[in-house]
Amino acid sequence: MMLTRSLGALCATALAACAAFSSGPANADDDAVSHGHGDSHGQPVKVMIISMFGPEGQVWLDRLGPWRDIAVDGLSPDYPTVHCNKQEICVMTTGMGHANAAASIMALTFSPVFDLRHTYFMVAGIAGIDPQQGTVGSAAWAKYLVDFGIQWEIDGREIPSNWNTGYLGINTTSPADKPPLDYRTEVFQLNTRLADTAFALSHSVTLSDDAQAQAARAKYSYAPANRPPTVIQCDTLAGDTWWSGTLLGQRARDWTKILTDGKGVYCTTQQEDNATYEALKRAASVHKVDLNRVAVLRAGSDFDRPYEGQTSADNLLNYAAQGGFTIAIENLFRTGNPLVQDIATHWGEWREGVPQH
Repeated sequence: MMLTRSLGALCATALAACAAFSSGPANADDDAVSHGHGDSHGQPVKVMIISMFGPEGQVWLDRLGPWRDIAVDGLSPDYPTVHCNKQEICVMTTGMGHANAAASIMALTFSPVFDLRHTYFMVAGIAGIDPQQGTVGSAAWAKYLVDFGIQWEIDGREIPSNWNTGYLGINTTSPADKPPLDYRTEVFQLNTRLADTAFALSHSVTLSDDAQAQAARAKYSYAPANRPPTVIQCDTLAGDTWWSGTLLGQRARDWTKILTDGKGVYCTTQQEDNATYEALKRAASVHKVDLNRVAVLRAGSDFDRPYEGQTSADNLLNYAAQGGFTIAIENLFRTGNPLVQDIATHWGEWREGVPQH
């Protein structure tokens, strides 16, 4: 996966430190389900904002407080509390990577502390971005979550002469084949109505930008890479390996098409989202959450591949020079907050499901 974390931010936070396109059929409106302590269902939550590391969560904490901090057993030791305000909007931070995301979301959803049966979950994090789909600072609402890490790999120096990549689906015979999806987490489809509503509420917001990002994107000879950031709709690819490169980027595009039967369009690369969704799916299977209420927003902090004349190594090692980190964090708030506020302030319209807009 392309580098998406600011080195400085990482250092600062280190000490604080469906297989078949499941669209979430589980119904979370079964009021007979208990959270494990008598008839109490715990504290209700209208919106749970899921961040992955400190700065992603802090942009919300700085704007929507005051907050009450609520400890939840099993969360990351770096981020052991959930922050909730009087609007019943909460912010949690999972820790980075597949393992942290899955463990934290499982701890949250199986805790008796909260009633999450009607909660809307919004993943809001930064990511690498495909310059053919967006630019640094662009914010993308996803409809598909694709796992880039569940593949077979042959070293690029040893691939067969008739292959265009060293990657192929597990238990397939060529890179172009769709795998049997034995893991059941390779691809998920989000609720299209929620994704479209989120986009409609946010597509015209004014996004943050800065001179450093403008200089970085000007090195690309084509749009939208060299245009100002916008709110877009395209899909996100998860994998714990941070990557950079034109050829790996093409595999990301191809892999997304293969796993979504041509319906998905790759544009952002991150680490956690398939793991987060699978944990929510486990909770939905016992009616603790509703998978139709999951939205994923990723903002481009750096390009996933170099501009013409740049090496992939330079793009990887000097990602911070693109200037996208600060504006991507800010644009998560600017893009995600219209959805958050619409849910919280018009709860009567949202409580039973995504309204017809």
